[in-house]
Amino acid sequence: MPDDPRELVTLGGGCYWCLEAVYELLEGVESVTSGASGGHVVDPTYEALCSGQTGHAEVVQFQIDPTVTTFRDVLEVFFSMHDPTTLNRQGGDIGTQYRSAIFYHTPEHKETAEAVITGLVAEGVWTDPIVTEVVPFEAFYPAEDYHQGYYRANGGQPYCSVIISPKVAKLRAKFAHKLKA
Repeated sequence: MPDDPRELVTLGGGCYWCLEAVYELLEGVESVTSGASGGHVVDPTYEALCSGQTGHAEVVQFQIDPTVTTFRDVLEVFFSMHDPTTLNRQGGDIGTQYRSAIFYHTPEHKETAEAVITGLVAEGVWTDPIVTEVVPFEAFYPAEDYHQGYYRANGGQPYCSVIISPKVAKLRAKFAHKLKA
């Protein structure tokens, strides 16, 4: 029996509800879970995470099947769905918990992330510097159950309508060829 080719990915790009809603739709992505990573508090509550005192970022963690979608594909979507030039902020969400971060699981993922960022800088995609952290993965703490599948369950809620729905629409327009059937 061949080895399982799936790869683990952990990304922070603002509110985890936003990234979860996007990555759940991407072909080759499995088991998207919202949570926290990159800090010093073990298993933080949502209230602690929101305080900005845990050192954690809001992240999503999921597995990809690299025969369907590559880590580079995942990063192409990542850099299209959030602003990697705003330090500790995405829109109205402000604090270190909303930082842009790639928590790499393998040396190859680190190399790919650095190459993608270098390419974006060379292309001049943004006028401001990219501040996305590329740091080794250490631990992941899933968010409380009510955060999982938040957009699917609460799509009509004002935050979802105003902030998340436009990201999902952008994903559908720009990456239609990479979406699940």
